[in-house]
Amino acid sequence: MPISGLRLFINSTLKPLKTERFYGEIYDTETVLSRQLQEAGTELKDPTANEQVRLLIKIANREREAHDFISVLQQDIVSQVADKDIAVVERTENGAFFGIAEGYILNGKMMNQPLLPAFYQEKIAEINERRDELTRFERVDIEKVNHQLTELKTERQAYIKAQQPVPEFLQDEIKILQERYEDKEQTLMAMRSDMALDSLLMADRDGKTVRIPMNHVMAMWYPNAMTWSDKFTHWLDQIGKFITENPREANSEGGVFPAIFGTVLMVLLMSVMVTPLGVLAAVYLHEYAGKSAFTRIIRIAVVNLAGVPSIVYGVFGLGFFVYFIGGNIDALFYSDTLPNPTFGTPGILWSSLTLAILTLPVVIVSTEEGLARIPSSVRHGSMALGATQAETLWRIVLPMASPAIMTGLILAIARAAGEVAPLMLVGVVKVAPSLPLDGNFPYLHLDRKFMHLGYHVYDVGFQSPNIESARPLVYATSLLLVTVIVSLNLAAITIRNHLREKYRSLEQDI
Repeated sequence: MPISGLRLFINSTLKPLKTERFYGEIYDTETVLSRQLQEAGTELKDPTANEQVRLLIKIANREREAHDFISVLQQDIVSQVADKDIAVVERTENGAFFGIAEGYILNGKMMNQPLLPAFYQEKIAEINERRDELTRFERVDIEKVNHQLTELKTERQAYIKAQQPVPEFLQDEIKILQERYEDKEQTLMAMRSDMALDSLLMADRDGKTVRIPMNHVMAMWYPNAMTWSDKFTHWLDQIGKFITENPREANSEGGVFPAIFGTVLMVLLMSVMVTPLGVLAAVYLHEYAGKSAFTRIIRIAVVNLAGVPSIVYGVFGLGFFVYFIGGNIDALFYSDTLPNPTFGTPGILWSSLTLAILTLPVVIVSTEEGLARIPSSVRHGSMALGATQAETLWRIVLPMASPAIMTGLILAIARAAGEVAPLMLVGVVKVAPSLPLDGNFPYLHLDRKFMHLGYHVYDVGFQSPNIESARPLVYATSLLLVTVIVSLNLAAITIRNHLREKYRSLEQDI
């Protein structure tokens, strides 16, 4: 873990007589050929050396500095001090701030007495509690009233479209909810104003005092004063925040919880959809359809579907599921909300169906192979005892083929969880305003857009304006995506092994 908050006195190569001071974190160290630097016009103190050491330093303070990072040759550093007074302030916007704590403004008044680091930690803990309370109030209380108000307005719109008089009781309910919503909005604004009364005073690298509103402060620590146990605890805390918090600053900071939730929910929905479709298709091909030209065409089509590029499935899902099926659902059941679409727009339901079609060949082939391994004598014996073909399939054949079905599902999960290209067309977004699951009926909102870990990696890695800052986030999100896929596969493998043990005795008796 690199030591943060280094006080660096850098002798600029462009202005040798000027010395600049920076507070920064050494992000990376690399060696550069002296010949390349000389060709670029850089004056070297030791031209005979083959290589020079160059440091990549994060200086943060985004609103006050031209760049988040600077590159400095080791030869240009006059002195380097790990100052224990330098603090790192994590903020909700403009990234981190590196500086020295100078004071605190409490309820709009400056505190003159000397303050210890414990005081700042206590105030930050209090402001985080108030921020959590504000978030709960906004996402639960206000969202609930807003949801009820939207439903009543939709009902009123239905009367207007039908050219019927709007019932008086409906108008009264809308008025009451509107007043309640405005009251809660005023309460929310008052809570935000109270949080903005306190401010943290920090000195930047030039000694200038910077006032940071406490409603923007999330955490504060002194990296150079930490012991190894403190650093390890801080590292675990940062991992927890990365997994449980929402993204900030255009996904370049904060956590990835909405992306984790969206990825897992999409894979689960896809599994629920693709398993019965794949099993039914495999049962038809192996148990009912004979060897004819029609079945040969179906098998060829299944094999060819496995080789179709995933983006083609995305185009198909957009045209068939979103515009055709979703548009007709809106016309039949949600005409009151038109022209604003409900299901006629990309969402998690259409993403799951698209990936179900994409992975369907894998499940069909795996299930059919499992059915082929079951001897015909089992089917004949069951029907000789009076069971119908359907009962034989349901009670004997499919349970014995269930490990093969789970194998197909495992392969489907492994492919679907990492797909990004089709999802960009049928539901995934950069930042989702809300999760597909909440406390409002019907609780699971399949029409909502969602975030995905794979798309998050693409967005942060290729769309972020700050490449150096985004690089660790790309690695961390990629590792998390692999972890999620492995966890889902392990769960499916555990179920498959249980089913194998359950029906092993039956296979041995055959």
